[in-house]
Formats: sequence, C-alpha cells, structure tokens
Amino acid sequence: MTTGDNAKKAVAEALNGILADSFALYLKTKNFHWHVSGPHFRDYHLMFDEQAAQILATTDVIAERVRKNGHRTLTSIGDIAGRQSITDNNADKVSADDMLDELRSDNLKLVSILRAAKELAGEAGDNATDGMLDDWTDQAEERAWFLLEISQKS
Repeated sequence: MTTGDNAKKAVAEALNGILADSFALYLKTKNFHWHVSGPHFRDYHLMFDEQAAQILATTDVIAERVRKNGHRTLTSIGDIAGRQSITDNNADKVSADDMLDELRSDNLKLVSILRAAKELAGEAGDNATDGMLDDWTDQAEERAWFLLEISQKS
C-alpha cells in the first residue's frame, strides 16, 4: 500500500467512525424525543425530532463517501456498536435538563471527531470529504448551540 492509499484508508476509517457515532447520536436523540416530559415537552420534543432528522440525513452521504473512496462501510448494528464513541443512554428516566446537557456534550464530541477527520482528509488530498466535513461540523455546532441556549435559565 502506498502512502496515498494509507491516507485514504485512514479517511475511510474515520468516516466509518463518524457514521457509527451519527447513528448512535441519531438514536439517542430519538430516544429523548420519545421520552421527554415536563413543562417544555412540546418545544423539546419538536427540537429533538428536527435534530434527529438532520443527523439521519447525513448518514447516507457519509457511507457513500466511504464507498466513493473505494472502501467498505458499516454493515450492521454490531458494526456500529464496535465503532461508536458516543455512548448510549439506556436509563429508564432522564430529566429534560439532563437530556439537553447530554446531547450538547455528544454534539461537541462529534465536532471534535469531525475536525480530526478533516485533518486526515486534508493530508489525503480529499477535497470533497474535507468540504463535507465543514458542513457536518457546522450542523453539529449549531445543534450544540441550540441545546445550550434552550437550557439557559432566565
């Protein structure tokens, strides 16, 4: 394998990790959408659904980017579980405030992961992936910002 092949493989591996984290974050966001309660139910319920839809919309693009670069992408729930760094939340009850905090933290973690992948894409000369990562970073930053602002106490 050449250095260029290794760099492209590193990008594909990073994208597969991002894809796994995207699925994990999507499902956690939907989980909170389904289970949120309290005085701000409607606002949080709708926001979580919007955010989940945005996250899910990136998954096919991420997987196709891996394939366009000649590599295999995720194949199963087990594959996702083996690669994800965003942790699941299986608690029976989570307060709305804790949901906001956890999703904000997870989105910021995703931002960090996306930035690391951007460096790899730059090293590999993969301009298309580099640009896409900017868009996904902006989306994750916006989600984190909304989660922070909505959690502020007046």
